[in-house]
Formats: sequence, C-alpha cells, structure tokens
Amino acid sequence: MEQGSRFLCYWSRRMEVNILQGGLMHPTEVIEFMVVGIIISVLIIISFILKGKWRKFGLVLAIVVFLAYTIFFIARPYWIDAQIEKKIEMLEPYLEHQYPNDEWIITTVPHRQDGYKHLNPYYIGVVFEDEPEVTYHYWVEKNNIYQISFSTEKANSEELKYKESE
Repeated sequence: MEQGSRFLCYWSRRMEVNILQGGLMHPTEVIEFMVVGIIISVLIIISFILKGKWRKFGLVLAIVVFLAYTIFFIARPYWIDAQIEKKIEMLEPYLEHQYPNDEWIITTVPHRQDGYKHLNPYYIGVVFEDEPEVTYHYWVEKNNIYQISFSTEKANSEELKYKESE
C-alpha cells in the first residue's frame, strides 16, 4: 500500500472513530465541510470541462476557496476568544456600576473542549460571591448588556438577589 493512501486510511478511520464516539466534530462543522467540499468539487469538475486559461483559473479558484476555508476554520476559535474577551471587558464595568459592593466570578463556555460545542460561547456567566448556587447569564452587545437567564437549583426564583427585571 502506498504511503499516502495508508495515511488517508488511517485518517479516515480515526475521523470515523471520533465521530462515532462523539469526538471532534459538531454537526455544524460536518455541514460546513460538506458544503465547502461540494463547492470545491463543482469548481474542479467545471475546470476540467473548460480549456486552456479557464481550466487553470478554475483550479486556482478551487485552491483559493480551499485555503480561505482552511484559514477560516483554523482562525475561528481564536476570533471567538477575542470577541469573548471584548465582551467581558464591557461586562465588568457594568457589573461594577450595578453592584458596586459585591464580588463575583465571571465564567465562559469552554467552546474548544469536547462536550461544550453545542453551547453558545457568547453567553457569559456571572456567579456572585454571596449567592454561589446561582449563575446569571449575560448577553453583551455593542451598546447594551442584558441578563438573559439564570440557572439554579433554588425552588423559588423570587429569592434571587441579583435577578434583573426584564
């Protein structure tokens, strides 16, 4: 067996195992791969139908689409991290203004880890020191900050100290 095809078989089996075990890929990522794969395949098929300069242009376009998507797929987690950091920097002054004498811990979704990819990484959790059993979830936009939900095991949500009115 040729070295390249042996690597491809190994890689295919490994991806199959990861997918079956709930591993690396989220359904949206699978759909993205399929769409980009179809687009690149169509570009390659069309370029083989064409002649001369157009064939070369089609192949170059397919390579450019492939490279652009690869860069996007590699850079996206870092982009999400940067956006979350900006949102936290906007949330902290808001919390200091709303609750000047209180202490809190800010939590975010570990979106790069398995088991968390289905969660929205832009929801920012806040746990106040004197109410540790409740996590308040905030949504931060350019000019607005909303407390969108909370999670707790308390039976009565009326007892929540930091619940903001809607």
